[in-house]
Amino acid sequence: MSEPAWQQARNILCVRLDYLGDVLMTTPALRALKQSLPHSRLTLLTSPGGAQAAPFIPELDDAIAYAAPWLKSSAAHDVRHDMAMIRQLRRRRFDAAVIFTVYSQNPLPAAMLCHLARIPLRLAHCHENPYRLLTHWVHDPEPQEYVRHEVQRQLDLVAAVGARTADSRLSFRVPPADAAWVGARLRALGIERGKPWIVLHPGASAASRRYPARHWRAVARELALRLGCPLVFTGSAQEAALVEEIRADLPRAHTLAGLLDLGQLAALIAAAPLLISNNTGPAHIAAAVGTPVVDLYALTNPQHTPWQVASRVLFEDVPCRYCYRSVCPQGHHRCLEGVAPARVVDAALELL
Repeated sequence: MSEPAWQQARNILCVRLDYLGDVLMTTPALRALKQSLPHSRLTLLTSPGGAQAAPFIPELDDAIAYAAPWLKSSAAHDVRHDMAMIRQLRRRRFDAAVIFTVYSQNPLPAAMLCHLARIPLRLAHCHENPYRLLTHWVHDPEPQEYVRHEVQRQLDLVAAVGARTADSRLSFRVPPADAAWVGARLRALGIERGKPWIVLHPGASAASRRYPARHWRAVARELALRLGCPLVFTGSAQEAALVEEIRADLPRAHTLAGLLDLGQLAALIAAAPLLISNNTGPAHIAAAVGTPVVDLYALTNPQHTPWQVASRVLFEDVPCRYCYRSVCPQGHHRCLEGVAPARVVDAALELL
């Protein structure tokens, strides 16, 4: 750690007010902080959804869930929650705060939160001069000068205060109990380790990132025809109907939609020879546990491709690329509609 002011930091708040995949893509930067300040304690301030990942990230010591009013998914908000959060952060007496954002997010609301909580060191990327809201301001070059992968962006941020790591892989520790549970479940389904089988995840929180259900069904049908191997579908309970629509009448097509918690989902992906997924949390879990992934990549943004894992990233290039929208603003969804199911099957066969 080369920055003198940060060498003494022992109690560090890491702010990542985003979701599961975003938190996972921040883990190499968390590792850099932990390795550079080996006696430090790292606490993650994140969304309620992002907080679910915290128990599986060994670099973290604690997590705080906060539904910040500047998150796009925030519902009706009571300002008393914000005042309570300031008081909670103040009581914890953090020495420093690192505010992780994507370039389309403004770090200043989180910086103000940390300022009011009397956290003396505050680091973030920022496009505009933050004056005293940040003690360590890294000018944000994105997207005007270039665009980095999300993982590299966060590594570069902590490197600005001297935190580095030689291991830039994503971090996710699968609990042994979850691995054992998945092993038993696979045996009950007649799935043998060492033989081909595939996990398919057809859901995503944003409609713009969902490959069409009819294309998913065509992919599953062709995989069943050409490989004859088991297919295991995952998803939330709300996505169970979508899974049933896709897998209906297909041989050896099993569903675990709505039946897995996060640890079990990660254990399943870790055990699988291959994942086929929309660009959503499970694709980043696959990268963290080293499972090859076919990523059906809606062109909503360019920074979230699978990191350091064997992958095929499939999309149809469109003039409206990088819209950053949860719903296709053009209404045609062509960046995914245009990906022929045959391309997905070919990519899967290559990775298998």
